[in-house]
Amino acid sequence: MLQGLNARKTMMFDLSISARAGREFVPYLSKKIRAARGVMKTPLVELSVALVGDKTMSDLHLRFMSIPGPTDVLTFPLDVDERGRATSGEIVICVPEARRRARAHGSEPARELLLYAVHGMLHLYGWDDQTPAEFKAMHREEDKILTRIGVGAVYASTGTV
Repeated sequence: MLQGLNARKTMMFDLSISARAGREFVPYLSKKIRAARGVMKTPLVELSVALVGDKTMSDLHLRFMSIPGPTDVLTFPLDVDERGRATSGEIVICVPEARRRARAHGSEPARELLLYAVHGMLHLYGWDDQTPAEFKAMHREEDKILTRIGVGAVYASTGTV
């Protein structure tokens, strides 16, 4: 019985998306983030995604990374399991940055936003992109996940994030 409860617990996934910008993308992102979580082997059971504008992202980027100006995505683990893996986290995504990059690469903003969300989820799962090898591996994994959920490769086609 306990094993059955643990199995159900790992399948639960609480997702909330707030949108100070890009409200029109919420239904798409909700569906696709849930699908991405379904194919990932992650202990993540609670995720908050905030879609924000340039000013909010610039403020957060400076506050938490000491870098001025907006960035595409910031990730914050909120709770971890006994192995130090995030079970709860927040991903902040800059909608204007996604629109700019999508326009520059002839992509769709929704796909770019989803790429950022998957990127953040991988960070919460423990992936990093600080070295060239990590960077390449992480973006390859993003495209693998996006392909498995029917979106197709996004990073490989745009070179973003």
